[in-house]
Amino acid sequence: MLHKINLAEKLDLFSDQWSPKIIAELNGQQVKLVKFSGDFVWHSHELEDELFLVVRGRFRMDFRDRSEWVEAGEMIVVPKGVVHKPYADAEVEVMLFEPASTLNTGNTTGYRTVHQPEHI
Repeated sequence: MLHKINLAEKLDLFSDQWSPKIIAELNGQQVKLVKFSGDFVWHSHELEDELFLVVRGRFRMDFRDRSEWVEAGEMIVVPKGVVHKPYADAEVEVMLFEPASTLNTGNTTGYRTVHQPEHI
């Protein structure tokens, strides 16, 4: 289908955190929206790169050797194999772009793992 997607409208459709929602698919990739605050889990993705674009708020991407704050309007790409952990001191709204095979917790599974993200 050919239609535009309004990010603010899509973000208004949910309030749960750490649960990515699929808003589009292209070339085996998925575009997802997620809200979160607090700490995530240390993990990596063996086969997939991930792109995080901050729509509203800010978050810190922790790596084993450093941290990087990502502000609204900025993005960061985490290459496959790199161990990382997102953290936000207040709720942040993020757009993700990643292969459809990407599990949100990568090589670490637990209570925050979302096996089948919802399409909105």
